[in-house]
Amino acid sequence: MNDIAIEVKNLSVIFTRYSALENINLGIPFGTFVSIVGPNGAGKTTFLKVILGLIKPNHGVINVLGKSAGELSPFDLGYVPQIKTLDRTFPALPIELVSTGLNAKWPAAIGKDDNKIIMDSLERVGAGNLARRPLNKLSGGELQRIYLARALIRKPKILVLDEPATGIDWIGEKDIHKIIDEYKTDFNATIIMVTHDWESAYHHADFVLLLNKVAVCFDKPEKAFTEDYLSQTFGHVGHKHEMLFSGRHHD
Repeated sequence: MNDIAIEVKNLSVIFTRYSALENINLGIPFGTFVSIVGPNGAGKTTFLKVILGLIKPNHGVINVLGKSAGELSPFDLGYVPQIKTLDRTFPALPIELVSTGLNAKWPAAIGKDDNKIIMDSLERVGAGNLARRPLNKLSGGELQRIYLARALIRKPKILVLDEPATGIDWIGEKDIHKIIDEYKTDFNATIIMVTHDWESAYHHADFVLLLNKVAVCFDKPEKAFTEDYLSQTFGHVGHKHEMLFSGRHHD
């Protein structure tokens, strides 16, 4: 079997006159953790949506799990969107929201078998006690756990996350990374995560994609996070990052 989970060839995305992604070429191996890092407007979320099949590229091809976007099942991938884009006033319970990840529809009722699967997923992310607390009563970190439980419930081969730690306190952020790392290990899953936290990417990722419309660098963190590549990605950076990243490790 091909050891590449996501293969991207000559991929470009253009919105009217605006170029979002330009000639991206890379292959993401199965079972790896990839952090995507770049400035605002760099095309990071667009790239995730191409992987998910939500945006069709203007040029080039992308194969995910050996399939084109149109052939993918919605359960091949799990997706955690940016928390700031979510409607937190929606009158619902976490157990109902997580159930939509299992059945791809809003539940009229939740049966005993489904209830066990849903609760197992909530427990995996440390949110079993939140199952019946209204969504609008949850903190940012609690809500992110619910969406993570929803994404993981079908045990997808690929987990796609768009800034999952934004708006979460430091302790919550470490918990989210621990959950993601454990899921990757337990299921040999491929993780694709957009983040603004360079240090987190340095310590957790197997590969880093430095993206600013073009793929500036796709390599191991210690090779990607050099002054030259960071300057190409962000412009003038202003300090030496060899001092920022001390002792790479996995929590």
